[in-house]
Amino acid sequence: MKIPELAQKLKESHAHFMTTIRNVSDADFTKSVDSKWTAGQQLEHIVKAVSPVNLAFSLPWPVVRLLFGKANRPSRTFDELVIKYQEKLRQGGRASRRFTPDLVHLHQREALFQKLDGTVSALSKKIAEYSEERLDVLLLPHPLLGKLTLREMIYFTIYHAGHHEKQVRSNLE
Repeated sequence: MKIPELAQKLKESHAHFMTTIRNVSDADFTKSVDSKWTAGQQLEHIVKAVSPVNLAFSLPWPVVRLLFGKANRPSRTFDELVIKYQEKLRQGGRASRRFTPDLVHLHQREALFQKLDGTVSALSKKIAEYSEERLDVLLLPHPLLGKLTLREMIYFTIYHAGHHEKQVRSNLE
């Protein structure tokens, strides 16, 4: 995917996720099924996951390179990244404490929507400030997947919203 498509898919995946959460009842927003995360906790998790990516894209690219290094391989495709993530999950990978949501109350719902919407909007704009080449050269750390190129991190961020949207739907069926 090229930069314009990355930015568009990022916004779309999170808009779909937020629509799903907006459409759950107030009771279902805070309802846990089989000790799984509530819809509210899924929302907070996505906020916690997107925020550091947005922060990293806010840094000047030389700082990103200095902090996290340069890739010694080409970026994976979207599908290759998804396969790697799903394999890590099958092996028992879970969100680290930093990304684990707290108990989320109904009154937090709108603030979380606003934060996620603003963060995704800002990130989609920041992607355009990078060149295609830098997206494939600069690295960011991912707690489960290791070092990812910036492009791969955006691929992950796109996929991740859809992954958690499916979990919300599944938990409420």
